[in-house]
Amino acid sequence: MLLEPFMRQCRCRPEAPALRENGLRLSYGELLARSQFIAAALQGLGFMPGQRVAIHLDRGVQAVAAVFGVLLAGGCYVPLDLKNPPARLAFIIKDAEVSTVLGLGADPDWLEGVAWLDVERLPSKEFATVEVRSTDLAVILYTSGSTGCPKGVALSHGAVAAFAEWAADLLGLAGGEPIASSAPFFFDLSTFDLYSVLGRGACLHFVPSGLTLSPSRLSAWLQEQAIAGWYTVPTLLAFLAYKGNLAQTPLADLRFLIFAGEVFPSPALVDLAESLSATRLYNFFGPTETNVCCHWPVDRQCLDPSQAIPIGWPAAGCELHVHEENGELWVRGPGLASGYWSGGRLQEILNREGWYPTGDRVSRNERGEYLFHGRLGRMLKCSGYRVEPAEIEAALHALPGVKGCVVVGLNDPTAGQRPALVLALEPGLDLGEVRQFLQRRLPAYMQPCRWQLVEELPRLPNGKTDYQAINSLLEVS
Repeated sequence: MLLEPFMRQCRCRPEAPALRENGLRLSYGELLARSQFIAAALQGLGFMPGQRVAIHLDRGVQAVAAVFGVLLAGGCYVPLDLKNPPARLAFIIKDAEVSTVLGLGADPDWLEGVAWLDVERLPSKEFATVEVRSTDLAVILYTSGSTGCPKGVALSHGAVAAFAEWAADLLGLAGGEPIASSAPFFFDLSTFDLYSVLGRGACLHFVPSGLTLSPSRLSAWLQEQAIAGWYTVPTLLAFLAYKGNLAQTPLADLRFLIFAGEVFPSPALVDLAESLSATRLYNFFGPTETNVCCHWPVDRQCLDPSQAIPIGWPAAGCELHVHEENGELWVRGPGLASGYWSGGRLQEILNREGWYPTGDRVSRNERGEYLFHGRLGRMLKCSGYRVEPAEIEAALHALPGVKGCVVVGLNDPTAGQRPALVLALEPGLDLGEVRQFLQRRLPAYMQPCRWQLVEELPRLPNGKTDYQAINSLLEVS
């Protein structure tokens, strides 16, 4: 169901370019053939519709074919972050009850009891078409969980399609347009690249990974490829605005830029808007459970370096409600997740009133636009990633000798927030050991940027953690 627009492009324009990765080019017809080949290999192993398949591949041509192959076989794909520690990857494989893992080369040491398929060494089988319903699960995206474990957000074909079609219409995507792609497939931004872009016959150009660290080379690449659009995080666009040499590198073909995943610092957005005066800018907003529930077409006349920008208006058919007591944003609509996947079943995400409570605090301005005021809970947004401090704390508490720990967020103008840690250790446990322990269990974006050792954690008279004292310790350290 989700791939119907892509399949239509394959029937009408099989020779049109679909993917470009460095020197590799793939047409729509070639991408379909690769995807069907992978689907047939899965079917040949006895794969049943509805089963989960993990994708252990970096973003790129092979990963797209693997994702589409899983969907064509009627499965649900679980994209993995290759930079995650083995323990975290093994947890996701077990929690999602994955039947097969698609990757490259030999199976990794951490993988046990699950079939591994090398996408470059698949047996040739006959592909059989599978009927898929809109309610069937398409993807499970694992985010940081408040319970101390990664949480699987399960999205149906219909939910992803609702966003993809809305976004494609909003941006006016057209056949043959070159669109940049930098979002890893375990990040919900990738649904635009995979299903909006390829559903409308545009061509997806994968941004070479090294360019994200070199803004002047990145702007030169965008110019050379005549990129017409890009959906990415504010961190990269702010980097581009400050260091991308845009005055000497005009991006005349760039029709639109979309950003999401974290707050865009207003001064950086003002600079970007001035440097790219002819480019339409969009702020997309929403937790993974909603994909995108709000959007704001950037109004350059309303930009103020001293004021946060709005998150705007309802998006993708969503209906919004602001809770009267605490200002929490509630959402319902066609793009909502089916639930959290855990223990072989879906767990409900809606409240008794039938809304999804986002945990985000919002208000509306005099123009009726929604404004974001931060999280009601403790969740952080670090370089576009959702980070639950409880997951970091749970990992540390598994290490003997850790008496107590508290993780809070520090504001970072380039990354939104960074986790910082106050830690109490038993005698004999070295801080270097703690760092190494955490590096083996959590990805880089969840590693604390600041560490503060204390003899005992500060407590309030009722025994609860004194977060004001925690913040003071980190400010003066």
